[in-house]
Amino acid sequence: MKNIKVLGTGCKNCDTTANLIKLAAEQAGAEIKLEKVTDMTQIMGFGVMSTPGVVIDGTVVHAGGIPGPDVIRQWLSE
Repeated sequence: MKNIKVLGTGCKNCDTTANLIKLAAEQAGAEIKLEKVTDMTQIMGFGVMSTPGVVIDGTVVHAGGIPGPDVIRQWLSE
């Protein structure tokens, strides 16, 4: 199971990113734990300066903008 955090203050792009990850996981049959992190102190703790950010198993894999479906599928398959 992958632990995935979507970092952001609750903006539309952050919600879209979380929804895309959830959908891709369902389609791939991947088991994930998805968490939205909206606290700026926690977000800054990951060193993310532009949101949405994505953290998988403690590693920042994306920051700024909505990740594409192919990128998300790659994260889930690694």
